[in-house]
Amino acid sequence: MSALLSTKDAAVRLGISRRRVISLITAQRLPATKVGNGWVINEADLVRVAHRKIGAPRKNTYKDDA
Repeated sequence: MSALLSTKDAAVRLGISRRRVISLITAQRLPATKVGNGWVINEADLVRVAHRKIGAPRKNTYKDDA
C-alpha cells in the first residue's frame, strides 16, 4: 500500500504551492480523500500526476509578421 501524503507534502514533491495542490484536487485533476478539514493524497496517485504538466499552458509568445 502506498503512503498517504498531506497537501503540504504533495506540494513540496510537485514543486508547487499548497494552494495549487488544493486547486488540482477540487478540479478533480489530483485524486485525494477528504479527512476532517484536510485532504490526503495517495503517493501512487501523486507519482502519476507528477509526470503530467501541472501548470497552465504557455501563452503564445511569437509575433505574427503578417
